[in-house]
Amino acid sequence: MRRNTALIVIAIVLLTLDSAAAAEQRQITSRIARQPVHSHALAAVGYSKRLRALEVEFVNGAIYRYSNVPPEIYHDLLVAPSQAHFYDANVRGHFPAVHVKPRRR
Repeated sequence: MRRNTALIVIAIVLLTLDSAAAAEQRQITSRIARQPVHSHALAAVGYSKRLRALEVEFVNGAIYRYSNVPPEIYHDLLVAPSQAHFYDANVRGHFPAVHVKPRRR
């Protein structure tokens, strides 16, 4: 009985690892229009009201999409005196994120 339980646990772990790897490999195709911003770290930002998603493109080419972002955050980011500081203080780590595009090498 213990052996069967151990085999089931191993199978579940392997399936979980395969699912996580497959999820990481899925690509997101971005159709959110981004507008350029004047920042030392951020190149452009965009927002989808329908998805409540904020996309941030960095000067190094990386793009991240943040979900469940209120429209006020997008607006405040656009008008912030330092968009990079606003991003660090109010977006990064505050909303679920997915990596849309890796940075350029």
